[in-house]
Amino acid sequence: MTTTQKPKATKPKSSAKAPQAKALIIKVESADIVGIDTPALVVNLFRGVKKPGGATGAVDKVLGGVITQLIKDGEIKGGAGEMTLIHTLGKIKPNRVLVAGLGPQDKFDVQVVRRVSAEVVRFLRRKGISNAATIAHGAGIGGLDPHESGQAIAEGAHLGLYKFGVYLTKDTEATTEFEKLTVVELDKARAKEIGAGIKLGCTTALSSIIARNMVNEPANHMTPTRMAEIAKQVATEQGFKIQVFDNAEMKKMGMGAFMGVAQGTDEPAKLIVLRYDGDPANPENNLGLIGKGITFDTGGISLKPPGGMEAMKGDMAGGASVIAAMQIIGQVKPKINVMAVIAATENMPGASAQRPGDVVRAMNGKTIEVINTDAEGRLVLADALCYAREQGITRLVDVATLTGAMVTTLGKACTGVMGNDDKLIQQTIEAGKKTGEKFWELPMFDEYKDLIKSDVADMKNSGGRQAGSISAALLLAEFVDGAAWVHLDIAGTSTSDRVSGYLVKGATGVPVRTLAQLAVDLAKEGAPKKAKSKAKAK
Repeated sequence: MTTTQKPKATKPKSSAKAPQAKALIIKVESADIVGIDTPALVVNLFRGVKKPGGATGAVDKVLGGVITQLIKDGEIKGGAGEMTLIHTLGKIKPNRVLVAGLGPQDKFDVQVVRRVSAEVVRFLRRKGISNAATIAHGAGIGGLDPHESGQAIAEGAHLGLYKFGVYLTKDTEATTEFEKLTVVELDKARAKEIGAGIKLGCTTALSSIIARNMVNEPANHMTPTRMAEIAKQVATEQGFKIQVFDNAEMKKMGMGAFMGVAQGTDEPAKLIVLRYDGDPANPENNLGLIGKGITFDTGGISLKPPGGMEAMKGDMAGGASVIAAMQIIGQVKPKINVMAVIAATENMPGASAQRPGDVVRAMNGKTIEVINTDAEGRLVLADALCYAREQGITRLVDVATLTGAMVTTLGKACTGVMGNDDKLIQQTIEAGKKTGEKFWELPMFDEYKDLIKSDVADMKNSGGRQAGSISAALLLAEFVDGAAWVHLDIAGTSTSDRVSGYLVKGATGVPVRTLAQLAVDLAKEGAPKKAKSKAKAK
């Protein structure tokens, strides 16, 4: 075990040299929009507007009503995702004006700003334009807080431009990279608020990209050891305490459920523990973020079908999101103590792999009959939850690509939420509303517990096809020992199969920003009035 206040930084490993895009720069400038010298000026329009107002109206006026005429002709409708590029031909300093459709005004919110910001920068990149100026979407007649507008613009732009090309030896797209976005606001006070929002948005988006990169990495590179190295990098940058436990130490601690999964692979398992002490005078004011880190999931002896198995490199998305959320927490510095626990291993069908019918004993002494070795995520999380409780954590949120049943139930539109504490569940959902990440609560009725009853152990790790996501969560509930607990099943939302708004094909980074927002919200509330006592490991 290594325990470090300020671990040495480690350099990222890569087996291929890829063209690297320049980092996007986003700034705010207090200026008149029609007088700014830029290759492209971005304005916007709500659907159904016949005569543009605000900044768009000002641009329309100096261009002789060209936007109004295009609306009249039906070329501009203001629909969501609509982009209309107008060449100004020297009439104003900006060489082009891009009119971005916002959709209907009654559905406008900060999530629309994120989406539009992403679509705008990708559109301009395809046109070979490397920098542009934009109005602060929604900060005028849209009615949004300027800080929120700035944050959403920054998040949308960074996340929308994201590409994973580490292993490409040649950039086949060969497009001009979009490098600079200037948000223009004439009012200096509003410009200052927008600037603060941009700073926060860059922090949250770039941290989410850490998770995206980790999930997109192939499993021969993103091993449990590599996950631990990235956690150490975050610890170095943010001054966190970090502990990394190896197989021998975890066996000694009694983590039989975790070690049962790890015994089928030659790759060393890691229990990664990060600690942020944001309120050291009040240790009971705490939050535990628990992440599943299965860096490749074959299913073990209960082998998965080969079709699509390559996607199982992303079965560590929960662990990746927890590490990335800690990066945001370290920069925002909320007044709350946050512990991150990531259980990282492969699930392989090696000669020593656990078998269906085996019985394992978790850290708290409870036994689990292994019915299906492909139901491994709940086994590693069981011991991670026990460890967090032993350390005195009283509010727990675990994150996992836990069940295929969740994809069947909710698809890829939202994350499934379950738990034992209505208040913490609602706080998590509300945090998601602020970040634009959607959640939906599933029931945890006692009747479902029958699905995981075992004849030979305290429970079994699979209840079959019925209510698969719920029965998995009910197993996890056996290891929280009275703590307020929320379970997030991101099996559907951890990846996207298409480009949509600020999501691109591949890893999404869900729910990095929500986890960090939850920590901020809980910090404002303070410690629970009646915190439960910590669990005692057996």
